[in-house]
Amino acid sequence: MTDAPDGLTADELAFLHATLDLARAGDADELADRVRRGVSVNLTGPTGDSLLILAAYHDHPATVGMLLDGGADPNRVNDRGQTALAAAVFRRNADSVRLLLAAGADPAAGERSAYAIAEFFDLPEMRALLDATPR
Repeated sequence: MTDAPDGLTADELAFLHATLDLARAGDADELADRVRRGVSVNLTGPTGDSLLILAAYHDHPATVGMLLDGGADPNRVNDRGQTALAAAVFRRNADSVRLLLAAGADPAAGERSAYAIAEFFDLPEMRALLDATPR
């Protein structure tokens, strides 16, 4: 078996990619099992998308909550300057927005912040949620 980038075997790399796919699919139970077995709750893909960003973008508030409960960093920024909160605002998922804000997510974090997303896409209901939710 040949090594993949970063000294990982092809099987290890496939496992990590499959873990990222679990966040995209919202499979909170299987993802929680992998985190319990040692996968970092802050695992990121090639473009810096964390498990939390992927779960928020793909509209899975239960998975967002599980990752936050497991210690995921709510302010991690991907390579495009986006956070999980910005992704949740973009997707107009009030449940995920509330969870992220309660966990300490900063609406101003990142080059493409949650505030910037709410303004650019004219989402006054999301802006109001960002402004009103206690942190």
